[in-house]
Amino acid sequence: MTGTRDALNAFLDYPTDVDIRSSDSGPLAGLTLGVKDIFDVEGLPTGGGNPEREREYPSAEATATPIARLLEAGAQFLGKTQTEELTYSMIGLNAHFPAPVNPRAPERVTGGSSSGSAAVVAGGLCDIAAGSDTNGSIRAPASFCGLIGLRTTHGRIPLDHTMALSPSFDTFGWFAKDADIYERVGAVLLGEDDHRETLLRPMRVAEFEALLFGEAERAEYARMLSLVTDCFDRKPGFLALPGDTAELFERFKEMQAYEAWQVHGSFLKAKDRNLGPGVKERFDYARAITPEQDARARERMAAFRGDFGALMNPDMVVVMPSQPSAAPLKDSTHEELERYRAEALTLTSIAGLLGWPQITIPLGEVHGAPFGISLLGPKGSDRQLIAMAKDILQGRKIGSWTR
Repeated sequence: MTGTRDALNAFLDYPTDVDIRSSDSGPLAGLTLGVKDIFDVEGLPTGGGNPEREREYPSAEATATPIARLLEAGAQFLGKTQTEELTYSMIGLNAHFPAPVNPRAPERVTGGSSSGSAAVVAGGLCDIAAGSDTNGSIRAPASFCGLIGLRTTHGRIPLDHTMALSPSFDTFGWFAKDADIYERVGAVLLGEDDHRETLLRPMRVAEFEALLFGEAERAEYARMLSLVTDCFDRKPGFLALPGDTAELFERFKEMQAYEAWQVHGSFLKAKDRNLGPGVKERFDYARAITPEQDARARERMAAFRGDFGALMNPDMVVVMPSQPSAAPLKDSTHEELERYRAEALTLTSIAGLLGWPQITIPLGEVHGAPFGISLLGPKGSDRQLIAMAKDILQGRKIGSWTR
């Protein structure tokens, strides 16, 4: 079984004699890259956080398209990073590996499933690290570790040669500390935005803010909200969410689970895969979801997309919490972690249901740990969201590039 090879328990100890070449020049030349262990890199295994999968799947014969693009742009590959088991979790604790270290809050989890990727960037071992986001696996670790993290528009970046979880919701994403670096990576991977309208109208959704845990979180969120909205010329308005957050998350959970079983069911049925706690129970739940449940959930998703889209004018962007609090403590009880997961995944499921991009910005701190705030934009507004995050971090007026 593969272990880890750094003090942060983040990089996997895969073979180091494989020649993985990058361009000598390009917009990312001189920057280093870590890659979540769900993306194929030619010559290396793709374990997906499960030792049985690592043993049974041969070394990759090709490199996933977004990783190849980063290498062609000059990024230097440093290694593959730990992921939660089959990516079906968001806390950052894989039963088969030592827990990754959150350099900004070592007593707390990194978040997952892109746990190792967040750790290597937060700890300064890498400039960039690739991850994925099905329901928060970029946004949660970024918020927990004080990083910039974008869930991209669904389908905008190819996911060939990638271990799937739920193809209807899986997206590519990446971590960086530096907004300029983040923007350079976006230029390499995203091309031009399809959404042409400038996002100049900040909007709030009370139902999202109600998911914040307590008074400390509400006070710090209010401070971050003021920093963000001060960068706009217009005061924020409010949108009424067309649905109940808990009910919407239940429908998301059913669709995600149904697809997760379609993807991994044959592998899991072949023999006991020694799944870790939590992951095993989620796959047991996934196995029981019927096609009829999935179909009804998709009808609800289509209605929600139509209703929410009708509320959003083309120049609107939603400002919302990235997570309900700071990262959970590593010594939290199972019940405490499950309570956190339920609130956090309810919050992150909205972007997944819509298929829209959402970027988390490292502006805050609560309980002595990082705490992010997010911008949720329309489909195809990814690069504009990155530019807006950069403006906010640098204290500039949003939209100045259009004047």
